[in-house]
Amino acid sequence: MSELTPLTDEALNTLRGDFAQSGTNRLAMNAVTAAGIDKVARNYDRARLMQRRFSTIVDNGEATHQDRSGRCWLFSSLNVARFVAKKNMNLKEFEFSQNYAMYYDKLERVNYFLKDVAALVAAGEPSDSRLMQHLLADVMGDGGQWTMAMNVYKKYGAVPKDLFPETESSKNTGEMNVQLRRMLHTAVAHMYADPSAIDAIIADAVAAGHRILTIHLGEPPKSFDWEWTDKDGEFHRDGEITPVEFWKKYVGSADLESYVCLVDDPRQEHVKGKKIGIEHLGNVAGGDPTEYLNVPNQFMKDCVKQILVEQGIPVWFGADCHPFMDRENGAWATDLFEYGRVYDVDFDLDKEARVRFGDSAMNHAMAFAGVDVADDGTTRRWRVENSWGAKIADKGYFTMSDDWFTEYVYEVAVPKALLPAEYLKALEEPATMLPAWDPMGALAK
Repeated sequence: MSELTPLTDEALNTLRGDFAQSGTNRLAMNAVTAAGIDKVARNYDRARLMQRRFSTIVDNGEATHQDRSGRCWLFSSLNVARFVAKKNMNLKEFEFSQNYAMYYDKLERVNYFLKDVAALVAAGEPSDSRLMQHLLADVMGDGGQWTMAMNVYKKYGAVPKDLFPETESSKNTGEMNVQLRRMLHTAVAHMYADPSAIDAIIADAVAAGHRILTIHLGEPPKSFDWEWTDKDGEFHRDGEITPVEFWKKYVGSADLESYVCLVDDPRQEHVKGKKIGIEHLGNVAGGDPTEYLNVPNQFMKDCVKQILVEQGIPVWFGADCHPFMDRENGAWATDLFEYGRVYDVDFDLDKEARVRFGDSAMNHAMAFAGVDVADDGTTRRWRVENSWGAKIADKGYFTMSDDWFTEYVYEVAVPKALLPAEYLKALEEPATMLPAWDPMGALAK
């Protein structure tokens, strides 16, 4: 290993001198210190020419708002589901309770984590191993995946938002998560201290998790009376119905639970057309494992376009939302900001290198709600339903350039019927399992 050498005064003086000699550097410093990098680097021509017109639009109503929480994967999956429910109930506006979904996700995740760690403790996994430290550090965040959302809906169904509304802690989950994480860390420490008492420790911790969640989020309904007036003014009454019955009746026709998660893993050693999974990633013990079919990015685009144009239903997806994002105006394009020109730095990593060297990973889930298709059949831009409220972008809807999709979209959930025979066959084969810390295991939050 080479010796670590300090930054010398001579080297620092050279850096200062070189900076000062450049008029461009001085101009950039004056502008960025006054206005911020995004306003200075924003590509005026690209921004003004980025249109919000689409050949196909799937209208899903007012954009939802996840507030100060990492529930985008629940919001976006429920946004797909609410489109189906609104159509089946002939409603103009409707929203599912994201609080209800989060309650059962976190309760199930408490149990999943404890059972997973207990097996590792019993197998002699050291408390300071990379795996155990990763699991302890990552536990009880808000993030998740499409399959994890479906695990919750299949087991617990869903309820209308007004029957289990938001609470202070559902809108701002930080303090609740701190307490849950602290409780789980304590339980793991007790497991290592007395492995013979693991079953009792798990039972006590699950009970504690239930108490904490119910105190913060309220007690979710086991059944409810459902009645509504549709957009034509006609009154309907279901009577008493359970959340599972409600989900099956008004969303089941779309068969969302059977959707397949396609992922674009750009690393060359991970072969396209093969299934991959992430060790120790899940939420519901006994539920479907979190697995993906690794496919070319263009195949993902083709599937999304087909669903939007032919089926007219939103499509859930996961992306690295931060690069080249104009949050206020609601736009993504790979040339929307010219950071390299401002800094005189060549940011030349491609998608594979960005994943490999920790520069990019899926971190946010949304829903495609439109596409612009050119006369030759190629896609030009995409309409995106976000969950950051209706006061930004186009009433909460963003525009994504097609090249940005290529570079920063990593995952989409699509019906199995869209897959060719070779991909269907690949789904039947065991997944290549990647370690818990692999970037493909990143959660949307």
